[in-house]
Amino acid sequence: MHTRLAIVQVMERRMTSQKTRNQLVDVARQLFARDGVERTTMNDIALASGKGRRTLYTYFNSKEDIYMAVVESELDKLFVRMKTVAERDIAPDEKCVQLIYAHLEAVKETVYRNGTLRGRFFRDIWRVEKVRKSFDQREVVLFKEVLEDGVRNGIFNIESPELLAVILHCCVKGLEVPYTRGLIGVGMDETITRKYVTDIIYGALGRNRIGERTNQ
Repeated sequence: MHTRLAIVQVMERRMTSQKTRNQLVDVARQLFARDGVERTTMNDIALASGKGRRTLYTYFNSKEDIYMAVVESELDKLFVRMKTVAERDIAPDEKCVQLIYAHLEAVKETVYRNGTLRGRFFRDIWRVEKVRKSFDQREVVLFKEVLEDGVRNGIFNIESPELLAVILHCCVKGLEVPYTRGLIGVGMDETITRKYVTDIIYGALGRNRIGERTNQ
């Protein structure tokens, strides 16, 4: 009985601790977006959160730590959005296209939702790499699972879904900045640009025409 109570208490403390950390991260994100990372201090975050400096430093050693936590939190939201697409009951070929657009649109929305933080995001793109490593790995797995499903169902004719998943991920990642800045398909209808993207993806995937099946 005492053991069970102790376990419950530990779980409650962990949940409370995680909730407090999440609150601090969200407050920091809002301040970074409004005032910029450089002009926001740890004291500003502590005051705005109502938690106090001691609590803030319990979770984060520096403003840089909390900034990276903000980036990580945004990437987690992006992954949830992509996982939702991956779980849709649609054909693997269309799912690949939707995954790519979900990624690009989510990054664009995140950057613009965070106001002045977007400038820092673009300047720190390589430093952010350290934080997004986990997201990158999870995204590759999503692509791989969709590609393997396409191969099993005779929709894709590819030898290495794992390698192509990495390539797809790298291509989408490389489009983040130009897509967010509106440099892709300038002056073109979105339907036309989507067709170009779809044709390129389907070509890379060795997608069969309707009704065709591979010999695998």
